[in-house]
Amino acid sequence: MTTANHVEKRGALLTVSDVSLTLGGNIILHGVNCQVEDFVGHGQVVGFLGPSGIGKSQFLRILAGLNKPDTGSVLVTEKQVPVEVGMVGVVAQHYPLFEHKSVLGNLTFAARRAGSKRAEAREKAMAMLKRFGLTDRKDFWPAQLSGGQRQRVAIAQQLLCSEHFILMDEPFSGLDPIVLDEVCKLIKETADAHELNTIIVVTHDVDAAVAVADTLWLMGRDHDQEGNIIPGARIKTKYDLVERGLAWRPDVVYTADFSDCVREVRKQFWSL
Repeated sequence: MTTANHVEKRGALLTVSDVSLTLGGNIILHGVNCQVEDFVGHGQVVGFLGPSGIGKSQFLRILAGLNKPDTGSVLVTEKQVPVEVGMVGVVAQHYPLFEHKSVLGNLTFAARRAGSKRAEAREKAMAMLKRFGLTDRKDFWPAQLSGGQRQRVAIAQQLLCSEHFILMDEPFSGLDPIVLDEVCKLIKETADAHELNTIIVVTHDVDAAVAVADTLWLMGRDHDQEGNIIPGARIKTKYDLVERGLAWRPDVVYTADFSDCVREVRKQFWSL
């Protein structure tokens, strides 16, 4: 097991600097700052948590390059360049796929959109099917897939488009414990397939976030001396699960440290 004392870091893969956003005269985000570092030998998984209505959806669209903030910047990749549409893949909650295309067709189309020629796109798609254990489903239609299979295809699709960055919206919603464990395992395996892979998971499931992530961000708003909310959300708390010895451990959910961290995060929610 890699411990915090032996983790080597190699620069930033995602840097959010002083991002603010106002919509319809309402301050949504104010001075958002956070950074994802490159852990040598490991992909990165960031759990992004916050109460409903706090501005998570708007922030995620900014991270994906779909919307521009009023102020601030988002830099991605080890080269730290401004984010543009297509650099960050987005896996929506219900794993939308092209229903009129086969599984292989969906992935080949994604590779073509990323610039690959026809033969190369098919080769990349087949390699991705093998990686995700879906080779025997290549000729299936999306409607013939289970929920877990759709999720794997959706992740593979976004990896072909964006290569290393994926943003997942509520991937744990409505799952029973067995399927939830499988999804957590899939996210970890996807991240560790390449040390530059960066997966940002947006969820209300604190237990799953602590189980799968190496870093947690909690978004909330400040309050004045009378306890009134100050408009504009920001990253209020960062939990470094590597330093706590909770990252990259298959048995982490059975430890006392895991339970302690989950209770700490849940308690923090009341102040957000």
